[in-house]
Amino acid sequence: MTITDAQQDMRHAYFGGATGLLASACVWLAAGVFAVARSPTSAVVALLVGGMMIHPLAILLSKALGRPGSHKPGNPLGRLALEGTVFFLLGIPLACVVSRFRIEWFFPAMLLLIGGRYLTFATVYGLRHYWVCGATLAAAAFLLVALGGPVAAGALAGALVESGFALAVFAAARTRRPAA
Repeated sequence: MTITDAQQDMRHAYFGGATGLLASACVWLAAGVFAVARSPTSAVVALLVGGMMIHPLAILLSKALGRPGSHKPGNPLGRLALEGTVFFLLGIPLACVVSRFRIEWFFPAMLLLIGGRYLTFATVYGLRHYWVCGATLAAAAFLLVALGGPVAAGALAGALVESGFALAVFAAARTRRPAA
């Protein structure tokens, strides 16, 4: 399997990652609602608990849209996606520690972690959208910290950026030929 074949398989199976972006945007939005309606701590819990549901929701959404929701056995990019996920998960405790000192820095820390993870998706899916998405999430994180943004702003920034990129990736997937 060539890298091009592997990327095409990943794009087809997971709708170019758009379903994951959309599921993630919904979790960020829920965290933003919790930050406004309840408390910053409940927003953090909402993101962490909801984050565990992103991949299963993305698979269900991919299947609902007529995609397999799983890549072919032996696709080496599946391993890269898993490795990126493990690295991301290892960073979450750091974001939690940071939040013990400044709760409003939890969401920027998570934006940086997720933005970094999306950079590998440029290779996994063969889409430059993920370079821009990762850079946008990182820029949002730095702006939130520099401007002293409130907790809700961090969560809502994640929702806004990821929903915008979900739409862009869905649109790009419609113009691409299907996998063989």
